[in-house]
Amino acid sequence: LLEAASDFASYPGFQNDASAKQFLDRYPLTVLFGVLQTKADVPGLEDTVVACLDRIFRTKYGASLLTNYAPFIQAGLQANSETVRCLACKAVSYILQNVQIIVIYPLLINCLLEGNEQTSNASLGAITNIAQAPEGISIIFPNVAARSSSLARIRILALIAKLFSLSSSVATAVYNSNLLNLFEIEINDKHDMLTTLSALELLYELVSSPHSSSFVLKTTLLQLLTDIISNSVDSILRSRAVLISGRLLSSITALLFAIDGRLQNTDECESVLEALGLIGATNQGAALVLTVVARHVFESAFDRQSRGTQLAALHALGSICGVDRPQLDDKAEECLRRFIYATAASSPKLTPSGLLLSVLQQEPELRLAGYRLISALVARSWCLMAVCSKQEIITIVTDEDTKNGMEARHQCCTAISKALSASNLLHDGPIAEIAGKLQEAVRRGPYLAKKEAQPLVITADRF
Repeated sequence: LLEAASDFASYPGFQNDASAKQFLDRYPLTVLFGVLQTKADVPGLEDTVVACLDRIFRTKYGASLLTNYAPFIQAGLQANSETVRCLACKAVSYILQNVQIIVIYPLLINCLLEGNEQTSNASLGAITNIAQAPEGISIIFPNVAARSSSLARIRILALIAKLFSLSSSVATAVYNSNLLNLFEIEINDKHDMLTTLSALELLYELVSSPHSSSFVLKTTLLQLLTDIISNSVDSILRSRAVLISGRLLSSITALLFAIDGRLQNTDECESVLEALGLIGATNQGAALVLTVVARHVFESAFDRQSRGTQLAALHALGSICGVDRPQLDDKAEECLRRFIYATAASSPKLTPSGLLLSVLQQEPELRLAGYRLISALVARSWCLMAVCSKQEIITIVTDEDTKNGMEARHQCCTAISKALSASNLLHDGPIAEIAGKLQEAVRRGPYLAKKEAQPLVITADRF
């Protein structure tokens, strides 16, 4: 048997169903399993028989026979021999549809967490296969985080990373089971740098999944990575955090393209624009939106075909331009300027000032969004010149007395006045006149008081 098993295991070519059947006709599985259970003191016997069985189980014929030997597999998962346990883990993968997962799974977890590297990897493969079965997901996740040793936790993280890449449904189950929190705990642990580094390595693997960003961004992991990049004294940890962040940003870019694609669906358009505005509320987010998916935002902001869409786009654009935020980096600023001019050139208004005036001439709610947008844009000298070149814009901003949006109008007026005061344009006569008109409007306040209130003393009426 030892000689025949050695020849079968070491055969250099492909072992097919016929060769497997021929071997098992001579040495049935009961005989081979019996040899492994007897623990005969023959050098190399166990390794040779296990290698032979592994090649047999890889054939369809061999795997089909395993369905009748589930008790042997269960016993193998509990064997003292790592070689036998590893083989049993592989056998589970071959006959997954025909074994009782709920019985086998705890034994696989033991192999994953307590076995040597080969046994752990084989168990990982079997558990991964279980996770792809509908009933497998519900079995795995309540139990997977039950161990607490350092090695066990890292192996659990490896399992999570592996499962996360299988499909969006499995990734959703991982997230809903709060298992990503295990990465947060390990990375946040400052007492064991090797464990932290191992957790970062596995997180790097996890974020390579195309659907990782939509889940990871809901956790504190991005903030942890930011803290490591900014504050860690260890260059290895910082480098790994930078690489993970790069992969996440790559995923985020794909996510932005997916969001941008939903702008074609009118039922979802307003929600998508609001989402892009939220992303653009920070400098980093705004730069990302401007360099990836901003074109539809600009087009929608000045398109009168849908009032709701235009309103959402104007507010999103105001957030991206930054009402209460410093200007963007040079690349993002150039993208912003180019988009404004391109949108104007393709419209009947032809110029940025014409676009902005057209918004201010619409109904109060859209006009309010227009005031907010102009307040953000005039921090740029090119837009400040465009606004000041259009007397109608200055007239509306300084003299409009309708009730709705008076505070927004006053904030816009203040923003233009402040931008002019910081510029070198005041030496120009017409601009200086505009600046004076704006300063007067700012002084009069949101509700355009005609003059300062004066106390009035009168004699009391007598009866």
